[in-house]
Amino acid sequence: MARRGRRLSQSDIAERLGVSVSTVSRALANEVGISPTVRDDVRQMARSLGYRSKRGGATLLDRRISAFVPLSSATSGLSGFYFAIIEGMRLAAHHAGMSLDVRLVNETAPTVEFIRKHIKDTGSVGLLLAGIDATDELVAWAGDEDLPVVLVNGADPLMRWSSVAPANFYGAHAVTRHLIDAGHRSILHFTTQSRPTVAERRRGFEAAIEEAPGTRGIVVDSRDVPRPQFIERLIRGEYDVSALFLWNDIVAVHVLEAITAAGLGGRYSVIGFDDLPIASLATPRLSTVHVDREAIGAGAIRLLRQQMEGDRSVQQLEIGVKLVAGETVHTIG
Repeated sequence: MARRGRRLSQSDIAERLGVSVSTVSRALANEVGISPTVRDDVRQMARSLGYRSKRGGATLLDRRISAFVPLSSATSGLSGFYFAIIEGMRLAAHHAGMSLDVRLVNETAPTVEFIRKHIKDTGSVGLLLAGIDATDELVAWAGDEDLPVVLVNGADPLMRWSSVAPANFYGAHAVTRHLIDAGHRSILHFTTQSRPTVAERRRGFEAAIEEAPGTRGIVVDSRDVPRPQFIERLIRGEYDVSALFLWNDIVAVHVLEAITAAGLGGRYSVIGFDDLPIASLATPRLSTVHVDREAIGAGAIRLLRQQMEGDRSVQQLEIGVKLVAGETVHTIG
């Protein structure tokens, strides 16, 4: 029993549970070698006793959080994009006193059972889903478990979960305005509707076109016209346009290389999105939109921390973007 007027310590928790102080310390720090049952017992006892750390007076409960990243994204051309986001999350988590566990998953939509087991095994009290969208089943389960969740590089149109993403709408709007200001009046946007974030880029493109009288915008969806077929049609001149806005840099570089090899490098202005390393390696240097990926990771930690501290308001955080001029947009007239 702790003496009146004395700060509760880990030894008080250990005494109540009949375990060593070392076990309590390791459980609170989420170190390996502690069973989920013992960790849960320590956490619950810490809550019931009102145990507080010496650091800032905050309740020292389990501060381990988990982040899931699709394996396909982490090992593809998007690896640079997600690696920088993860680094931003790691740094922000460290400063916030959180322990971040990053796991690659094979699915773009992991099952509730998969996540439930991981959360139980690790004792995580918060979850970050990077490049993984909300599903009704996941949202319902997280609500039942009272588990804070934040979408990273994602968005929930139904506003059930908080999210952080680049300013996709405004970035795409700025891209399109840049092409219009360069004199282009027939512009094609090659896109895919796989995720809400990409849909925002299409919306930004369409809004800018609508705001510019005399400008014609064409949208081609990769689900209807796969990339190889799109490139073939482009080379044959089937699209009467002078500028191309591709939904990301990977696609943009493939298109740029194909039209350059066909001797059509000067026919089309080309611009991508994300400012991935591949954009700077392209010849000529790809015009694109820079995304502060580290800021996305840091913003996700900030939103998750707020939720863990009791603020469960749904927030949609957008990270500003900026144009990178490059050398693939030419002026008409």
